[in-house]
Amino acid sequence: MWLQREIGLAARPRGFHLVTSEVVEALPELGELRVGLCHLFLLHTSASLAVNENASADVRVDFERWFNRAVPEGAPYWTHTLEGDEDMPAHIKAALLGPSLSLPVTAGRLALGTWQGIYLCEHRDHGGARRLLATLWGER
Repeated sequence: MWLQREIGLAARPRGFHLVTSEVVEALPELGELRVGLCHLFLLHTSASLAVNENASADVRVDFERWFNRAVPEGAPYWTHTLEGDEDMPAHIKAALLGPSLSLPVTAGRLALGTWQGIYLCEHRDHGGARRLLATLWGER
C-alpha cells in the first residue's frame, strides 16, 4: 500500500509542540498496515520536526531555551534579516533539526518508544499554519 497526504497543522507560538496525535488522526490508514514506514516531510524552512520526550513539558521548554542560546537573535553577524531578527536563526535551527522523519509502522501503529512523541519545532514567533507531507508505505 502507498498513500501520500498533506496534513495541515494549526499555527503555534514559538516552541516545541507535540503533534503525534494530530499526525495519527490524519492518517487512519496507519491501522491497515502490518509493517511499513511513515515518512513525514515539513514543507517549511523556519520550522522542523523531531522525535523526543512526550511526557514532561519541561523537556520542550529546555529545548527552546538551549536553541535560543545556541543560535541567538540579533547577532551582528547575520546578514539575512529581511523578515526580522528571528529569520536567520529560525533557518539555522530548522537546518540543525531537519525537515523530515522516517518512522516505522508495526501492527497498525507508529512504532514509537514509550516516551517518544513527534515534535513540531516552531522557530518563529508567528510562523503561521504549517504543512506536512506524509507518505505511508507498507504491507497490509
